[in-house]
Amino acid sequence: MKKRQILQNITAAAAIVSLIIALLLTSFQAAIYGDPEYRFYEKEYEKYQVAESLHMETEDIMDVTDRMMAYLIGEREELSVITRVDGREQDFFNEQDRFHMGEVKDLFLGGLRLRNYLLAAAALFLFLLVIGKTDLGKVLPRAYFISLGVFGALTGILGCLFASNFNKYFMIFHEIFFDNDLWIFDPAEDYMIRMLPEGFFFDFVIRIGGFFLGGLILLGGLAGGWMIFRKRKRRL
Repeated sequence: MKKRQILQNITAAAAIVSLIIALLLTSFQAAIYGDPEYRFYEKEYEKYQVAESLHMETEDIMDVTDRMMAYLIGEREELSVITRVDGREQDFFNEQDRFHMGEVKDLFLGGLRLRNYLLAAAALFLFLLVIGKTDLGKVLPRAYFISLGVFGALTGILGCLFASNFNKYFMIFHEIFFDNDLWIFDPAEDYMIRMLPEGFFFDFVIRIGGFFLGGLILLGGLAGGWMIFRKRKRRL
């Protein structure tokens, strides 16, 4: 009996962890593509005076943004936008931009595929719990709040690290996910890094965290409500 309960608890934990990681990856997508008009990007450009830095019109910057984002999601084959920048008509992106953004595209689309696999895994684990006649109202909320504590602690630690020295840990992130130094740009030569300054990425990390936290709160509310409903039902 104890072995069965242990197995059920492990399966429930696997389902919840898969779901939470899938939620994190979905938070990236929501933060990046949640607004089809890219109003967040436009506000950031105004905040960091990107138009002045690039000597471009905001309308042209938004056109570059729209095409760049279409490329990252796989809707465009090539990252090339002829526009007026620095007072002359030219391609906004250079070869280094294209190489690095190609790697970013692969990383992003790979993350979305992983998210789908995790959701499928979570569904499979839940199916195993159901056919095993598991008391879902007991094991799932408990597994969620335990997992929430672990992920909450990890998120808090990462948040403190990034807040203490964003540039340092932003560089570590790139060193982990990229096996070259072509993510290091020179603002004097690379327009893309002028369009996307460090402050933009700091604000974006906060935006992603907001979506992730909101999703965790929603799931926590559902788990808590389920536990309360279950207790009240027992008293009747």
